[in-house]
Amino acid sequence: MTTVSDRPPAPSNSPEPPLSVRQVLALERVLAGEPEVVAGAGHLDRPVRWVHVAEAADVGVMLNGGEMVLTTGVLLAGDEEKQAEYIRSLHRAEAAAVVLGLGRAFPRPPDVMRRAAERCGLPLVVLHRPFPFAELTEEVQSRLVRRKFAAVSLSESVRTTLTALITAGAPLQALLDEIAQHSACPVVVTNLAHRVLATAGERSAVDDVLRDWERIARQAWGHHPGRSGTGGGSEGDGWIRAELGGRGERWGRIVLCGHRGDIATGRLLADRAAEALVLHRMLGGAAGRTWEEQSAQGLLTDLLSGVVPARQLLPRARAAGLPVNRRTFVPLVVRDGEPAELDRLLRLLGLRGLVAEIGGQGDGSTAVLLSLARDQDADALTERFAVRLRTESHRAGTVEPHRAGTVVAAADARTAWDDVPAGLREARHVADAVADSAPAFDLPAVVRLRDVHLRGLVRLLRDDPHVQSFAERELNGLLCRADRDLLAVLRTYLATGRNKSRTAQLHHVSRPALYRRLEAIQARLGVDLDDFEQAASVHIALLAHDAQQQ
Repeated sequence: MTTVSDRPPAPSNSPEPPLSVRQVLALERVLAGEPEVVAGAGHLDRPVRWVHVAEAADVGVMLNGGEMVLTTGVLLAGDEEKQAEYIRSLHRAEAAAVVLGLGRAFPRPPDVMRRAAERCGLPLVVLHRPFPFAELTEEVQSRLVRRKFAAVSLSESVRTTLTALITAGAPLQALLDEIAQHSACPVVVTNLAHRVLATAGERSAVDDVLRDWERIARQAWGHHPGRSGTGGGSEGDGWIRAELGGRGERWGRIVLCGHRGDIATGRLLADRAAEALVLHRMLGGAAGRTWEEQSAQGLLTDLLSGVVPARQLLPRARAAGLPVNRRTFVPLVVRDGEPAELDRLLRLLGLRGLVAEIGGQGDGSTAVLLSLARDQDADALTERFAVRLRTESHRAGTVEPHRAGTVVAAADARTAWDDVPAGLREARHVADAVADSAPAFDLPAVVRLRDVHLRGLVRLLRDDPHVQSFAERELNGLLCRADRDLLAVLRTYLATGRNKSRTAQLHHVSRPALYRRLEAIQARLGVDLDDFEQAASVHIALLAHDAQQQ
């Protein structure tokens, strides 16, 4: 047998903790009745939904679950079968506990009821001193009403905050951060295939959730259409989900992972969050990008920046549906390619990967991270992807006639996930190096670091003060606004290998007119462009100047 004071109090760090049997028994008014737990001591943390005073032997049929039943047992005295059935009926009705006031009917705890309660796991509490049940019901009911009001207040607070964020055009991540703050647990948004689209919460806790996400998600909800799951992620464990959808169609879920408050509060938060996310999607938040695109963009941007170690991003990549075990990764950066079209092309070619716009400045750069099986030819598949993309771009008429077309910059294939960030940065560097190449700069279908030569080196050094000073000094005579045409002629002339005929043709001028412009350029710069070393020096300065403008 256990007295109430022998048990530890409920954890104080739970957000909006439920009013449990243990908490009710710890109330000052109840302690005056000297309560003693004689059965079901391991179930005192059950939530109490209501308090019900009843002497009827068949009270179980009147309950809805979660009630704490108070009785003197006056109608049960002398009939052990009725006593046992009374306990069983309360168990079937999912009562939270039964409190028996000792007195004339039962001067001591009845063994039959104690044994039956222990078998059922139903807390049986006896009061050794007379206690007015009305005081207990008044105390508990008032607390329950206050909690209900607090829940309604929380619901309205969350709804108001999330609506304000949506109205202000906040991105999905801002909404999820707010939800995670209210729920004090990791928050995960998935599509119907259990792929993680977005997360929020303490980073280490989120990583713990994502580390084995696919198994957890499928075990908990993969084959159970109801609200709660079974196994490692049930509502009883604080894993609470709400469906996302509208107009009769479901397209995702939001999951509170390990919510430590009561289930009712968790469901309320999940429902308010789902309402907000559906509204956010309907209004086309984040510039109309889908959540899948936003998820891929966040992951690829973090990989590219290197701020977060690649190993810490591995759970996110796996949860997003990217194959990562025993794979070869090919980092690409595509210029002038629409993310949606690139993603469609990957699916058409049967390739797995992530696609997302990067840069955030409208420079037309899209990162593509291919994930290939180890026995696949990475170079051949990359080439196939690039050729098909360029062909479709020309066919669609989206490429200017004098341009080489969509640029696919690639780094060498990586077999280690930790090497992916460096590969993405290399591909980005290559793409930047050829971003504004002159028309005569002949590009292969897949551009690699070895293809950008001097242009790539200058691009790497463009922020060096010595390089900047050199470019200003060499081009000083042509950098004023009025000399832009001469600067363009110089750029073409040097890019074509000092081919006067080709330069004149590209600028639509006669040969004599081109000669006069070249003479003006040489006079302004004080150089002889027929001298290889002087021409090379001016060419390097011009490459550095152009790189600094990008």
